[in-house]
Amino acid sequence: MTSIDIHELTKEYGTTRAVDRLSFSVRPGRVTGFLGPNGAGKSTTMRLVLGLDRPTAGSVTIGGRPYARLAEPLRTVGALLDAQAAHGSRTPRSHLAALAVSNGIPMSRVAAVLAGAGLGDVGSRRIKSLSLGMRQRLGIAAALLGDPRVVMLDEPSNGLDPEGIIWIRELMKRLAREGRTVLVSSHLMNETASFADHLVVLGRGRLLADTPMKEFIDSRSRPGARLRTTEPDRLRSVLAAKGLTCGQAEDGCWTIDGVTAERIGAIAAEESIPLLELGDERATLEQAYLDLTADDSPFAASTIRDRQEA
Repeated sequence: MTSIDIHELTKEYGTTRAVDRLSFSVRPGRVTGFLGPNGAGKSTTMRLVLGLDRPTAGSVTIGGRPYARLAEPLRTVGALLDAQAAHGSRTPRSHLAALAVSNGIPMSRVAAVLAGAGLGDVGSRRIKSLSLGMRQRLGIAAALLGDPRVVMLDEPSNGLDPEGIIWIRELMKRLAREGRTVLVSSHLMNETASFADHLVVLGRGRLLADTPMKEFIDSRSRPGARLRTTEPDRLRSVLAAKGLTCGQAEDGCWTIDGVTAERIGAIAAEESIPLLELGDERATLEQAYLDLTADDSPFAASTIRDRQEA
């Protein structure tokens, strides 16, 4: 089994501890979202996994081996950390060819990943002439060049148009279905919610959460229902008699905290009150994330903190 295993990982830069005794594993067969505020240690952790920095203490292995001991690393691990890293005077084809030669990868893979990333028609253009989105696609193509069992992507949606965002979302899901280990760092909560199965959340270099997506959101949600009715006054009176308070949302729906949609439906049925819409109110990933990290973001704006404390 090819997994990323991090144990008591610590990285210090002078007096700053960027990663603080971090331990977690990234397992195959699922997309793991890697979240945390700016300065939380996500990029440092990914660099430590790839051997680009040396840890102050602790260890990190990929399939039981440190990255530095992999004979042909691109065949095991594909990573995108910086889409601007490719030399601007090269072409996408020559850039990928150089990577292929250095890792014993067949040249047929160059054409395959270019086509798969939608870059087949620009393979001979200078990289510096490509748009940000095209360079992002090239970085993803490079990560997939060796058909690796482990894929690590840092902000993969950056610069992509809507079609590209859908493409990378489906790509990550497919890689996980194939049994690969997929770790994706992102600041886009709604986008992460659309593809991640599992979450690892950091704050100030420490582990805040390591849990399935649904459990993460549910653990930070309060019961609540959302409804629309043709008889709001009568429903409000009925609910008030049961100790429940209605509030009106901006879109005209009514919201009730501390109760499930199932119970509201039963009450409305007993009183023959028609409901045009009824559902449980659930926290979004963004709301759950902000609730967890409110005290762990050194750069949070006051308006964000105020909203969390309200």
